[in-house]
Amino acid sequence: MSMIRLLLAEDQSMVREALAALLGLEPDIEVVAQVARGDEVLAVAREHGVDVALLDIEMPGMTGIEATARLRDALPDVKVVVVTTFGRPGYLRRAMEAGADAFLVKDAPASQLAEAVRKVLAGERVIDPGLAAAALADGANPLTDREREVLRTAADGSTNAEIATALHLSQGTVRNYLSMAIQKLAARNRAEAVRVAREKGWL
Repeated sequence: MSMIRLLLAEDQSMVREALAALLGLEPDIEVVAQVARGDEVLAVAREHGVDVALLDIEMPGMTGIEATARLRDALPDVKVVVVTTFGRPGYLRRAMEAGADAFLVKDAPASQLAEAVRKVLAGERVIDPGLAAAALADGANPLTDREREVLRTAADGSTNAEIATALHLSQGTVRNYLSMAIQKLAARNRAEAVRVAREKGWL
Protein backbone atom coordinates (compact mmCIF):
# COMPACT_ATOMS: atom_id res chain seq x y z
CA MET A 1 0.00 0.00 0.00
CA SER A 2 1.47 3.37 -0.98
CA MET A 3 1.33 5.97 1.79
CA ILE A 4 -0.41 9.31 1.25
CA ARG A 5 1.96 12.10 2.32
CA LEU A 6 -0.06 14.78 4.12
CA LEU A 7 0.71 18.36 5.17
CA LEU A 8 -1.42 19.74 8.00
CA ALA A 9 -1.79 23.55 8.30
CA GLU A 10 -3.70 24.75 11.39
CA ASP A 11 -2.77 27.59 13.75
CA GLN A 12 -4.35 26.11 16.91
CA SER A 13 -1.77 23.62 18.17
CA MET A 14 -4.23 21.44 20.11
CA VAL A 15 -6.49 21.05 17.08
CA ARG A 16 -3.51 20.44 14.79
CA GLU A 17 -2.02 17.78 17.06
CA ALA A 18 -5.39 16.05 17.51
CA LEU A 19 -5.94 15.96 13.74
CA ALA A 20 -2.41 14.67 13.17
CA ALA A 21 -2.91 11.92 15.76
CA LEU A 22 -6.29 10.86 14.35
CA LEU A 23 -5.19 10.90 10.71
CA GLY A 24 -1.95 9.15 11.67
CA LEU A 25 -4.04 6.16 12.80
CA GLU A 26 -5.15 5.59 9.20
CA PRO A 27 -3.10 2.79 7.62
CA ASP A 28 -2.47 4.66 4.36
CA ILE A 29 -1.94 8.24 5.59
CA GLU A 30 1.29 9.72 6.95
CA VAL A 31 1.35 13.28 8.33
CA VAL A 32 4.82 14.30 7.10
CA ALA A 33 4.67 18.02 8.02
CA GLN A 34 2.72 20.46 10.19
CA VAL A 35 2.65 24.27 10.03
CA ALA A 36 0.81 26.92 12.03
CA ARG A 37 0.96 29.72 9.42
CA GLY A 38 -0.54 30.04 5.97
CA ASP A 39 2.56 31.68 4.51
CA GLU A 40 4.65 28.58 5.33
CA VAL A 41 2.44 26.13 3.42
CA LEU A 42 4.03 26.32 -0.03
CA ALA A 43 7.68 26.02 1.05
CA VAL A 44 6.94 23.11 3.42
CA ALA A 45 4.77 21.31 0.84
CA ARG A 46 7.60 21.59 -1.66
CA GLU A 47 10.25 20.49 0.86
CA HIS A 48 8.35 17.37 1.95
CA GLY A 49 6.92 16.34 -1.42
CA VAL A 50 3.37 16.10 -0.10
CA ASP A 51 0.42 14.56 -1.95
CA VAL A 52 -2.34 16.36 -0.04
CA ALA A 53 -2.44 19.61 1.97
CA LEU A 54 -5.12 19.91 4.66
CA LEU A 55 -5.57 23.64 5.29
CA ASP A 56 -7.50 25.65 7.87
CA ILE A 57 -8.95 28.94 6.57
CA GLU A 58 -8.16 31.29 9.46
CA MET A 59 -4.35 31.36 9.87
CA PRO A 60 -1.77 34.07 10.51
CA GLY A 61 0.45 35.17 7.63
CA MET A 62 -1.97 34.05 4.92
CA THR A 63 -5.45 32.52 4.84
CA GLY A 64 -5.99 28.93 3.80
CA ILE A 65 -7.77 30.22 0.69
CA GLU A 66 -4.74 32.32 -0.34
CA ALA A 67 -2.44 29.38 0.41
CA THR A 68 -4.66 27.17 -1.78
CA ALA A 69 -4.21 29.56 -4.71
CA ARG A 70 -0.42 29.57 -4.17
CA LEU A 71 -0.27 25.77 -4.10
CA ARG A 72 -2.46 25.51 -7.19
CA ASP A 73 -0.09 27.79 -9.14
CA ALA A 74 3.23 26.34 -7.91
CA LEU A 75 2.42 22.67 -7.21
CA PRO A 76 -0.66 21.77 -9.28
CA ASP A 77 -0.35 18.05 -8.48
CA VAL A 78 -0.84 18.63 -4.74
CA LYS A 79 -4.47 18.13 -3.75
CA VAL A 80 -5.99 20.63 -1.31
CA VAL A 81 -8.58 19.89 1.38
CA VAL A 82 -9.85 23.03 3.13
CA VAL A 83 -11.34 22.61 6.61
CA THR A 84 -12.98 25.35 8.63
CA THR A 85 -14.78 26.00 11.88
CA PHE A 86 -16.90 28.56 10.06
CA GLY A 87 -19.47 26.95 7.80
CA ARG A 88 -19.89 30.05 5.64
CA PRO A 89 -21.11 29.61 2.07
CA GLY A 90 -18.90 32.46 0.82
CA TYR A 91 -15.82 30.64 2.11
CA LEU A 92 -16.82 27.54 0.16
CA ARG A 93 -17.22 29.52 -3.05
CA ARG A 94 -13.90 31.34 -2.60
CA ALA A 95 -12.04 28.13 -1.70
CA MET A 96 -13.34 26.39 -4.83
CA GLU A 97 -12.45 29.41 -6.99
CA ALA A 98 -8.92 29.25 -5.53
CA GLY A 99 -8.66 25.61 -6.61
CA ALA A 100 -9.51 23.56 -3.49
CA ASP A 101 -10.41 19.92 -4.14
CA ALA A 102 -12.46 19.49 -0.96
CA PHE A 103 -14.19 21.70 1.61
CA LEU A 104 -15.29 20.33 4.99
CA VAL A 105 -16.24 21.71 8.38
CA LYS A 106 -13.98 20.77 11.30
CA ASP A 107 -16.61 18.91 13.26
CA ALA A 108 -16.66 16.21 10.57
CA PRO A 109 -15.46 12.86 11.98
CA ALA A 110 -11.80 11.94 11.35
CA SER A 111 -12.90 8.99 9.21
CA GLN A 112 -14.75 11.43 6.91
CA LEU A 113 -11.62 13.61 6.62
CA ALA A 114 -9.50 10.57 5.81
CA GLU A 115 -12.02 9.47 3.19
CA ALA A 116 -11.96 12.99 1.66
CA VAL A 117 -8.15 12.78 1.43
CA ARG A 118 -8.42 9.46 -0.46
CA LYS A 119 -11.17 10.75 -2.73
CA VAL A 120 -9.33 13.91 -3.82
CA LEU A 121 -6.27 11.80 -4.67
CA ALA A 122 -8.55 9.69 -6.86
CA GLY A 123 -9.61 12.86 -8.68
CA GLU A 124 -12.94 13.47 -6.92
CA ARG A 125 -14.25 16.67 -5.37
CA VAL A 126 -15.64 16.52 -1.85
CA ILE A 127 -17.90 19.25 -0.47
CA ASP A 128 -19.84 19.35 2.79
CA PRO A 129 -23.43 18.86 1.51
CA GLY A 130 -25.04 21.33 3.93
CA LEU A 131 -22.62 24.06 2.89
CA ALA A 132 -23.08 23.31 -0.80
CA ALA A 133 -26.85 23.80 -0.43
CA ALA A 134 -26.35 27.03 1.54
CA ALA A 135 -23.89 28.38 -1.05
CA LEU A 136 -26.40 27.79 -3.83
CA ALA A 137 -29.16 29.46 -1.81
CA ASP A 138 -26.96 32.46 -0.96
CA GLY A 139 -25.85 33.17 -4.50
CA ALA A 140 -22.58 34.75 -5.56
CA ASN A 141 -20.68 37.42 -3.66
CA PRO A 142 -22.12 40.74 -4.92
CA LEU A 143 -19.08 42.78 -3.85
CA THR A 144 -16.29 43.75 -6.24
CA ASP A 145 -12.67 43.18 -5.15
CA ARG A 146 -12.29 46.91 -4.46
CA GLU A 147 -15.49 47.07 -2.36
CA ARG A 148 -14.28 44.09 -0.33
CA GLU A 149 -10.89 45.73 0.18
CA VAL A 150 -12.47 49.00 1.36
CA LEU A 151 -14.88 47.16 3.70
CA ARG A 152 -12.04 45.06 5.12
CA THR A 153 -10.03 48.22 5.82
CA ALA A 154 -13.11 49.85 7.40
CA ALA A 155 -13.65 46.85 9.70
CA ASP A 156 -11.37 48.19 12.46
CA GLY A 157 -13.26 51.49 12.62
CA SER A 158 -10.94 53.47 10.32
CA THR A 159 -12.25 56.81 9.05
CA ASN A 160 -12.73 57.50 5.34
CA ALA A 161 -9.54 59.57 5.38
CA GLU A 162 -7.56 56.70 6.96
CA ILE A 163 -8.97 54.20 4.46
CA ALA A 164 -8.15 56.56 1.58
CA THR A 165 -4.54 56.88 2.78
CA ALA A 166 -4.13 53.13 3.35
CA LEU A 167 -5.48 52.22 -0.11
CA HIS A 168 -4.15 55.24 -2.05
CA LEU A 169 -7.64 56.37 -3.02
CA SER A 170 -9.47 59.69 -2.72
CA GLN A 171 -11.94 60.11 0.14
CA GLY A 172 -14.76 60.54 -2.40
CA THR A 173 -13.88 57.19 -4.00
CA VAL A 174 -13.83 55.51 -0.58
CA ARG A 175 -17.26 56.98 0.19
CA ASN A 176 -18.61 55.65 -3.13
CA TYR A 177 -17.24 52.13 -2.55
CA LEU A 178 -18.63 52.06 0.99
CA SER A 179 -22.07 53.28 -0.04
CA MET A 180 -22.20 50.71 -2.89
CA ALA A 181 -21.21 47.91 -0.49
CA ILE A 182 -23.79 49.02 2.11
CA GLN A 183 -26.48 49.16 -0.59
CA LYS A 184 -25.61 45.73 -2.06
CA LEU A 185 -25.66 44.10 1.38
CA ALA A 186 -28.92 45.84 2.36
CA ALA A 187 -27.15 47.15 5.46
CA ARG A 188 -27.90 50.32 7.44
CA ASN A 189 -24.29 51.39 7.87
CA ARG A 190 -20.71 50.28 7.31
CA ALA A 191 -20.48 48.33 10.59
CA GLU A 192 -23.53 46.26 9.62
CA ALA A 193 -22.13 45.80 6.09
CA VAL A 194 -18.88 44.43 7.55
CA ARG A 195 -20.84 42.07 9.83
CA VAL A 196 -23.07 40.77 7.00
CA ALA A 197 -20.12 40.28 4.63
CA ARG A 198 -18.18 38.41 7.33
CA GLU A 199 -21.10 36.14 8.18
CA LYS A 200 -21.46 35.20 4.52
CA GLY A 201 -17.71 34.61 4.17
CA TRP A 202 -17.44 37.36 1.55
CA LEU A 203 -14.70 39.43 3.20
